[in-house]
Amino acid sequence: MGAPALENTASPDTGTKKLSLKEKVSYGLGDVGNGLMFDMGQLYLLKFYTDILGISAFWGGMVFLISKVFDAFADASVGAYVDSRTKIGKRGKFRPFILWGSIPLAIMTIVSFLSPDFSDSGKIIWAFATYMLFGLAYAIVNIPYGSLSASMTQDPVDRASLGSFRAIGSQTALFISGIVVIPIVLQFESQELGYIVAISLMAILGVVFHFICYRNTRENIIREPKKEKIPLSILFKSLLSNRPLIVLCLAALFMIAATNLRTAVQLYYLEYNLNNPGLMAILTFLSIGLAIIGSMCIPALVKRIGKKNTFILGLLIGIVADIINFMLPTDVTTFLITFSIGSFGLAFALGLPWVMIADAVDYHEWNSGERTEGVVYSSYSFFRKLAQALAGFIPGVALGIIGYVPNVQQTAETLVGLKGLMFLAPAGLNILGLIILFFFYNLTEDLYKKIVADLKERNADKNPDIA
Repeated sequence: MGAPALENTASPDTGTKKLSLKEKVSYGLGDVGNGLMFDMGQLYLLKFYTDILGISAFWGGMVFLISKVFDAFADASVGAYVDSRTKIGKRGKFRPFILWGSIPLAIMTIVSFLSPDFSDSGKIIWAFATYMLFGLAYAIVNIPYGSLSASMTQDPVDRASLGSFRAIGSQTALFISGIVVIPIVLQFESQELGYIVAISLMAILGVVFHFICYRNTRENIIREPKKEKIPLSILFKSLLSNRPLIVLCLAALFMIAATNLRTAVQLYYLEYNLNNPGLMAILTFLSIGLAIIGSMCIPALVKRIGKKNTFILGLLIGIVADIINFMLPTDVTTFLITFSIGSFGLAFALGLPWVMIADAVDYHEWNSGERTEGVVYSSYSFFRKLAQALAGFIPGVALGIIGYVPNVQQTAETLVGLKGLMFLAPAGLNILGLIILFFFYNLTEDLYKKIVADLKERNADKNPDIA
């Protein structure tokens, strides 16, 4: 499958050749495909577990916590496997995984929403098994997809555009997932059947978008694979010398934990502090819409002030907005305005790591002599999954500490605690991420230009074509 025009016939100069709009959009559509399957679990699976499958909220939460930790190790294993392959066909190193992996991913997305007539223990085991297998199937597609951007171009502005289109694709998928699934479910008398139909439609669309991504992208930064496999222990040990990667992983750990913590507690804040749980739809629309607009600004900001400064600017805007929201009296209007400003700024910070991880791939090759996109990207993904696992666990503990009691009027102390969880805790986590990024990220724009030039010279005498 795949026309000859899409085979890897890149020349050594394609790393700096400008990408077409079609290539950038197609890459972004790949994350629409990812999101239309990944978001099903994030948005609807817990409710499906409790209301349809019939397991307790505690066990549903444990499924998410343990499965995310499992996913983190699955990501690392997939990344190492991708980079250790010595036989790479004409479709490239990463694109075949996107093409062929999307089918089992779609199947596991649907299977995760089946409700077999098992015993209570059997249903819990079913939930663990299916969601872990989904996580493995997702890693097989997502790790190569994330690694693909580093092999498409080394042009800084184009890389920023790829990150921007990816962020837009992710938010678009979240928007579609949020407004389409439940109306479809409600069209059926049986919610169990409704979920199967809705999730199946999303999964099929996901496969289509993955194919578009595969069909219209190319791997231009190509290195001849080594004849012998590199031991995984050596691959991961070499990562310790990749300072930009380590800094990005640590910054992301705090930033993603902050984002997911806020998401977990915002419905409590709307219901008890603002007495308006109906704001959830408006909040979702604002946050996604502004995130898309903010993501569109990333390439222009990167061109003007650089990646690191754009990242820091986004975190600063989000931190200041959170602090102001905590200090101001609780009010719907001021909350929405300040929240919107923060969401717009944080879009820079949330979109840029996808760009900077691609730079870390080049840094790793320049520093160690090994081009290991899969291992580098999966290491970053590992920390993201840990952050998601922690953010899924911490709110339950924190709600108990602040004295939260379900379905009653909360005390004044609890309301202050909820406000702190909504604003101060994310601000504090983002401040830690900002400090790490500001003081320790050393991959400047000038150094990156030198890296690209050195790599081009180093690989000028090598044949970039892979049969």
